[in-house]
Amino acid sequence: MTKVMLFGTFDIIHPGHIYLFTEAKKLGDTLTVVVARDQTVLEVKGRTVQNNETTRLKNIENLQIADKVILGNVADKYQVIRDEKPDIIALGYDQRAFVDSLNTIIDQKTKIVRLLPFKEDIYKSSKLRTD
Repeated sequence: MTKVMLFGTFDIIHPGHIYLFTEAKKLGDTLTVVVARDQTVLEVKGRTVQNNETTRLKNIENLQIADKVILGNVADKYQVIRDEKPDIIALGYDQRAFVDSLNTIIDQKTKIVRLLPFKEDIYKSSKLRTD
C-alpha cells in the first residue's frame, strides 16, 4: 500500500489543483492532502487567505479525490510527515516553502516527486485572487 502526501494552501480551488490532486493520486494507493494553516500561510506568503483553513479543508474533502484531508501543524510543519509516514511526498511545480529541509525529515524510503504544472499561466491561485 503506497501512501502519497501532498501539501498546499488550496485557497481558490481551480483546474490546476484538480490536476495536482489527480496526478498525486496516481502515484500510489492513498492520497493524504495537508492543508496549510491560516497562520502558516500568513507567515509564508505575507498575506491572508480568502477562505479560512476549515473552509479550504472542506472544499478539498468535497472533491472526493483525496482519501484523507488534514490540517498542517502550526508549531512543527513536518509533524504530519512523522505522523502519517508517507511513501511519497508530491510537490507542486512551484512549491518552495519548507522543501529545503524535507530530506532531513523523511526516512530514506520516502520519495519526493515534483509534479508538472497544468496551464500555470492561467491556473495559478495568485492570478485568480480578487483582492
